[in-house]
Amino acid sequence: MITLIVNGTPMTAAVEPRRSLLDCLREDLHLHGTHVGCEHGVCGCCNVILDGEVVRSCLIFAAQVDGCRVTTIEGLEADDRLSPLQEAFCQFHALQCGYCTPGMLITLTDLISRTAQPTEQELIDAISGNLCRCTGYQQIIEAARSVTGRPG
Repeated sequence: MITLIVNGTPMTAAVEPRRSLLDCLREDLHLHGTHVGCEHGVCGCCNVILDGEVVRSCLIFAAQVDGCRVTTIEGLEADDRLSPLQEAFCQFHALQCGYCTPGMLITLTDLISRTAQPTEQELIDAISGNLCRCTGYQQIIEAARSVTGRPG
C-alpha cells in the first residue's frame, strides 16, 4: 500500500512492486489525463511533476513514490477553470490530436513556474523531450510565449 498526494489530495493505492506510476495513476487512481505513449521514457506523453521535478511516469515504480507529491494534467486546473497555459493551447491551436498535450502542458507549466519569462530557446529546449506528431511545435511555442509575455 502506498500513500501519495496527487493534485493536492492524499490518495492510497495497493500496488504490485512492478507497477509503474503511470499505471497506478490511470488504473488505480482513475486519473486518465496522463497518457500512455511509448512506455520507454522517450515520448513525454506520461510526464508528471513529482516532488517538484518533471518525470516520465512510465519509468518510475509506484512503490518508489510512497509519500511523494504528484501533479498530473488534472491538477493544472484551478477552481474548475483551465490554467492560462491550457487556455493558450486552445487559443493558439496548440493541440490537434491532443495525445502529447498533457506532457507538453506539464513540461511547460514547470518551466514557466521556474522561469517567469523563458527565452524562445528555453521554451524549445523544454519541449525537446516531448514528441508531437501533429502541430510541428510552432503553435505550442506560440501558446507558451503568449502566457509568458514574450513577443514572437
